[in-house]
Amino acid sequence: MRTLYNILFLIFFALASPYYFWRMRRRGDWQRGFGERFAIYDAAVKQALTNRHIIWIHAVSVGEVNLCTQLIHALEPRVPNLKFVVSCTTTTGMAELRRRLPTRITKIYYPVDRRKFVRRALATINPQAVILVEAEIWPNFIWRVRDLKIPLILANARLSDRSYPRYKKFGFIFRPLFAAFTGVGCQNEIDAERLRAVGCRPEAVRVVGNLKFDAAKLTEVHSLDVRGLLRQIGVPEDASILVAGSTHDGEEILLTDMAKRLREKFPKLFLILVPRHFERCKELGQKLRASGVRFTFRSEIFPNTKLEPGALDCLLVNTTGELRFFYEPADIVFVGKSLTALGGQNPIEPGAQGKAIVFGPNMQNFTDITRSFLQKKAAIQVKSPEELERALGELLADAPRRAALGRAALGVVSENLGAVERTVAMILPQLERRGILVEENK
Repeated sequence: MRTLYNILFLIFFALASPYYFWRMRRRGDWQRGFGERFAIYDAAVKQALTNRHIIWIHAVSVGEVNLCTQLIHALEPRVPNLKFVVSCTTTTGMAELRRRLPTRITKIYYPVDRRKFVRRALATINPQAVILVEAEIWPNFIWRVRDLKIPLILANARLSDRSYPRYKKFGFIFRPLFAAFTGVGCQNEIDAERLRAVGCRPEAVRVVGNLKFDAAKLTEVHSLDVRGLLRQIGVPEDASILVAGSTHDGEEILLTDMAKRLREKFPKLFLILVPRHFERCKELGQKLRASGVRFTFRSEIFPNTKLEPGALDCLLVNTTGELRFFYEPADIVFVGKSLTALGGQNPIEPGAQGKAIVFGPNMQNFTDITRSFLQKKAAIQVKSPEELERALGELLADAPRRAALGRAALGVVSENLGAVERTVAMILPQLERRGILVEENK
C-alpha cells in the first residue's frame, strides 16, 4: 500500500505542482521559507529546536491558525518546559502565524508528503506529540508518526457530508490512518460516530465541542482603528455599515449592485468588501471601476489620507488578517461563500461581536453552526440574491430587529464556549505519559 501510494503521489505531484507554484506566486511572499516545504531548515530553525522537548501543531491555513493560537494560549502555562512548533500550508496562513504568535514559537511550512521529506522533517523536529488542527490526512506523515510511536492528536475534528462517504468508500486506505490517532477531539456526537466508523479507535474519540466558538472570543489587542479609517475616507459617523466577509467570486458584484439600489432608500449605506482571497482584489477592483463603483483599497489608506464626506460607496479590503476588526463597526454582516459558491464561511466571529448576520443557502461546511444560529433566531438565511436584497432592506429599516439578532448571536457563541479547555484536558495526559511535566491550571 505504501509503495503504491508513493508512486501515485509522485505522479500527482509532478502534474499538479505547476498549478500550486503559480498559486503561491500569485499570493506573494512565496520564496521565504520555501525550502521548508521540502524539510530543508535554516540554521536559526535548527538552533531553536536543539535540546528541546517539542510539541508540533499543524494548522493548514488562516482558519486553523485562529484555532491553533487559542490552543497554544491554553497549553503554554500548563507545559512551560515544552517548545511549540507550528506549521501551516499556505502563505496567507504563515502571514497570520507571524502576526499572531510571538517569536519564541517557531513557525514552519508543512512538508510535502513525500517519504524522504516527511522523514527529514520529523527527524529534525523530533516532537513529543503532534496535533493536527482540522488537518488533511496525509498518509506518509501519519505512517511515519505512527512508526515512531509519537502521540498523534486530531483537534476540532469533523467529517462533512461530502468527505464522510469518501473515507468509508476507501476504508481499506483510510481505516489504518484514522486508527493511528491517539486522541480525537470532535465537535459533536454525529462527528464522533462518523470518526469511529472510518477507523478511529472508540477510546480515542471525545466530544469536546467546536474550537471556533472559543477562537472567536480570543482577546486580542485592536491593532486597527477601523472607525478611524472610515472617518479618513469620508464615511459619516451615522452611516449604515454593511460588511461582506470572506466573499467569493460573483458575490462582490452582486452586493455592489444591491447596495446601489438600496441607497435610493438608505443614502448613507456604506459597503465594506473583504474577499476571502486577497489576491483577487486587483482584478475585482477593475470590475468595480468598470461598473462605476466609487471605492478605495484598504492598502491605499495612509495616515494623511483625507476624503470628503460621501466621496466613496465602498471599501475593498485587500489585506489579510483584519476581517474581525472590520466586523466591529458593522450594522449588518453578510457571510460570504454562501451565495455564489459552496461551503460557506464562519459566522461565529461576527456572532461573537453581536452583529446581525445574513448568509445564503450554501453553508455546508458549517452545518451544525448554521443550525444553532437559525434555531436561536440569531441569523437570517436567504435562498437567492433577490431574497438577500429584500432581507438587507428590511434590516436597514429596522434597528430593533438588528439588535435582537445580534443579542441572539452573542448568546449562541456564549453557550458554546469551553471546547479549548476540554481539548487541552484530552492532550495533557498523553504528554504526561511521555514524561512531560504538566503544571496545574492556575
